[in-house]
Amino acid sequence: MIAKGEPLSATARQLCLEFELVFPEIVCTVLAVDRAGLLHPIAAPSLPEEFSASLEGVFIGPDVGSCGTAAYLGVPIAADDIEHDPRWSKYRGLVMSVGLRACWSSPVKDEDGATIGVVALYFREVRGPDDKERAVMSTSIELCEMALSRHARVVDRERRASVDALTSLPNRAAFNAAMARVPCEDVGSWALLVVDLDNLKVVNDTFGHQAGDGLIRVAAQRISRAMMPDVTFRVGGDEFSVIVQAHASLADLDATAARIFDALEAPADCDGHMVVPKATIGGAVLSPGDASAMAVSQNADFALYHAKETGRGGFVRYWPGIGTRITHRRDAIRDVTAALRDGRIEAYYQPIVRLDSREIVGVEALCRMISEAGEVVAAKNFQTATSDVHVATALTSRMLSIVASDVRRWLDEGLSFGHVSVNVSTADFYAGNLGSKLRESFVEAGVPLSHLILEVNEDVYVGQRDRVVAREIKTLRESGLLVALDDFGTGFASLTHLLTVPVDIIKIDQSFVARLWPDDASLVVVEGVIDIATKLGIRVVAEGIETEVQASQLWAMGCKLGQGFGFSRAVGRSAMTRLLQLHSQGAGAVPLYPHHAPREDHSADGRKWSTATG
Repeated sequence: MIAKGEPLSATARQLCLEFELVFPEIVCTVLAVDRAGLLHPIAAPSLPEEFSASLEGVFIGPDVGSCGTAAYLGVPIAADDIEHDPRWSKYRGLVMSVGLRACWSSPVKDEDGATIGVVALYFREVRGPDDKERAVMSTSIELCEMALSRHARVVDRERRASVDALTSLPNRAAFNAAMARVPCEDVGSWALLVVDLDNLKVVNDTFGHQAGDGLIRVAAQRISRAMMPDVTFRVGGDEFSVIVQAHASLADLDATAARIFDALEAPADCDGHMVVPKATIGGAVLSPGDASAMAVSQNADFALYHAKETGRGGFVRYWPGIGTRITHRRDAIRDVTAALRDGRIEAYYQPIVRLDSREIVGVEALCRMISEAGEVVAAKNFQTATSDVHVATALTSRMLSIVASDVRRWLDEGLSFGHVSVNVSTADFYAGNLGSKLRESFVEAGVPLSHLILEVNEDVYVGQRDRVVAREIKTLRESGLLVALDDFGTGFASLTHLLTVPVDIIKIDQSFVARLWPDDASLVVVEGVIDIATKLGIRVVAEGIETEVQASQLWAMGCKLGQGFGFSRAVGRSAMTRLLQLHSQGAGAVPLYPHHAPREDHSADGRKWSTATG
């Protein structure tokens, strides 16, 4: 029948009948397994039609009866006692209702070793197969392999509709079919990993699309191999999805993601170019409240999105609330983008004073957004938008332009203010044009860069970014500007970074200043940092000073400079100009004590704050 090209269903049916003729006490069935991991009954001539219909489209897995488990693991599975076999917990009622008590299933594999079908023998008594039955089964499996493979070649056009041509992995259509059938009744029974290649665009742009295709093929092979027996799908240009069912993989999803990273880390030959595949992974486990597989898919996408925005190259597992955080971030990006477009980004300034004379020796420029209603919004309320590279660099460009213009005005008025500090982000260093931005803004405004201090948050120093940041900071310092390490003590930086990435100023975070009590460890930490920095020739600025007692304590410890609400909140251009006229360093300056400081924040046109400032 195979040689003559008889239909697969007829061939499989005849095979079952021949087997049952030799062994009348056995019921034989044949099922096909598609690339998405779905079962499709082909022949079960001695069982009711409802039996086969109930198995149509069942997703294979480690606990899907004997057939689903054999297909998933790729090994024969013997269930000598269906009633007490945990793999049959969902299906035992189906088979026992027709008098079947045991089952032996064997996978049918193609020449590449992929499971394409299953032959199952059902017994009406509790037992396993004997040697004669095993021998005949072996022949039956060979026949099924020929029949199924021939059938696959005949229907190759249909098969290609569910297979990715570049990688031979099941494609998006196959993924959608699998997700439509994966069971969602048992919480924690499966998870979804979404793998996104980080460097495909770079490889395409640098070496060409042939190399990019090579990268995709290598990544597909490695991910698929690392995740077997779970099915890997190529669902997009540089995106793969894995439906995880293996118990060990589910038990530690972080370790499972690490397995993928380990598989990818070796260099690969991509059209003659050695490339190390880089990836970011998001994952989600079937959880209470997930009404459908698509909900799990959306959660995994949320996790991937968060992983890419907070630091590519890692794994993030979905947790409740991450979707809300991403929604807030998108809203913030939208609002800031609109404010940039409409010219509603402004610079506010907070003075930096000498703690002995209380003269203003510098100012810190802080980014503020003006809402459409005219309210001033503090930076902390749209901070999440700066995780977007384009928004972050656009904000920096806007701030540099405003600050350079204001400094030029103060210089023209003969005001002495020393330095102005401007915050920069990781995105500014990695954009590769920070130096040109500074020159365009300050040099074109006629302001020497020696008036500028770049404030870099500790988070910029994390991990391998050190080398990039260190190189850029070295170049910038050589051009005459100063660099300050902001919020010292709150992030991941340590004193060792003062050796690898030299800075001119350390700004002690306000959380330490707020705890300067006699019995608090912060007192020792702050005193130690001041002492070490002084010996290294690094200036120290204490942030968040709110009381005269704090200012006096810090001066006694050797800290020369400070800023905080005790002297002045961040104020608009006009208010800052008045403060400089009264309190800037020089002959006749009035000391800036708390009772002199503005208690309310105003911009040049009298706007008031809608939120607490920082």
